[in-house]
Amino acid sequence: MIDADGYRLNVGIVLCNNDGRVFWARRVGMRSWQFPQGGIKLNEAPEAAMYRELYEEVGLKKHDVQLIGRTRDWLRYDLPERYIRKHSFPLCIGQKQLWYILRLSGEESRICLHRSDKPEFDAWCWVDYWYPVSDVVYFKRQVYRQALTELGNYLAPGTASVSPVDSLSAGRKT
Repeated sequence: MIDADGYRLNVGIVLCNNDGRVFWARRVGMRSWQFPQGGIKLNEAPEAAMYRELYEEVGLKKHDVQLIGRTRDWLRYDLPERYIRKHSFPLCIGQKQLWYILRLSGEESRICLHRSDKPEFDAWCWVDYWYPVSDVVYFKRQVYRQALTELGNYLAPGTASVSPVDSLSAGRKT
């Protein structure tokens, strides 16, 4: 669904484990990594869209996670000119997202990237909380920084304490 300003309504998901690390996934057939995210369908509530996307992309159901919090407002990013499909109607110039933070409460073995006919991801790992800000595609970095800053307030003190600048040295789990 695209709003009157040209932004696709979307939800973003930050899934964390008990160690405060976050789920980081590689897009199928690409070298780019990102958090799970997806569009909100017509007449679909954002929270319902979040749980649908969580299942489709990560294979987890509502009972596998604990909802910790959500951003207060929509966060937006603009697509670079080369990614805008000029001949599409309505024209989409970017994404307008509500971000959710969840804690995995079920078994890690429940994560499955192949629940849908067209999987979004082909690999995943746990990474330090701020790592995604430096690893995601450049045009999403500001939204990731905003989302992680706001959502970090829902975590236990110290869990998200590494600053985004320090995240450049934080690595993936091997």
